[in-house]
Amino acid sequence: MAPQPSRAERIGDAAIDLLATQGLRGLTHRAVDAAAGLPPGSTSYYARTREALLDLVMARMVELDGAEVTTAGRGRPLDLSDLDAVSTRIADQLHAVMTKSQVRMLARFEFALESTRRDALRAVYDAAGAQVRQPVLEVMRAAGSPAPERHARMMICWYEGTLFDSIAGAGRHRPPTRAELRANARELLRGMLGR
Repeated sequence: MAPQPSRAERIGDAAIDLLATQGLRGLTHRAVDAAAGLPPGSTSYYARTREALLDLVMARMVELDGAEVTTAGRGRPLDLSDLDAVSTRIADQLHAVMTKSQVRMLARFEFALESTRRDALRAVYDAAGAQVRQPVLEVMRAAGSPAPERHARMMICWYEGTLFDSIAGAGRHRPPTRAELRANARELLRGMLGR
């Protein structure tokens, strides 16, 4: 039996759902309390200000993203010299996010757009993004990329673009299959790594 989420996790999860369905205008302490099924004032106890609530939401999204990556990486260690295995791992993880984490991704897109208008959110969003980008850079280095920073950015752009197109963009009516994602990742990696 899975452990019950803590109150802070319940608040974070409810806030993510609200952000995805109602945008930042719908994200209030009172709305989060109601969505989480908690007594009034519960969210304020964990996040006194709106900025603190946004920090809590982003921290919860990063935590869930990290858990998803960890789950996708379970099993045999990944042989970075095997581009088919690397492509499969990337495709499987991207497909899982596209199919099982749409609400969280919509919330992240909403957060990203709002952060272009509010400097405080930009700092929070960029700090969270750095936690995701660093492992990609490390993989590209370990895989033998001649330009790991540039190649990591290219991989992230493909991944993020595919996510957006498949969840919120014009491609949402026909998102790529796992096999298509695998072929795309393999082609991208071979082009970058020259093998």
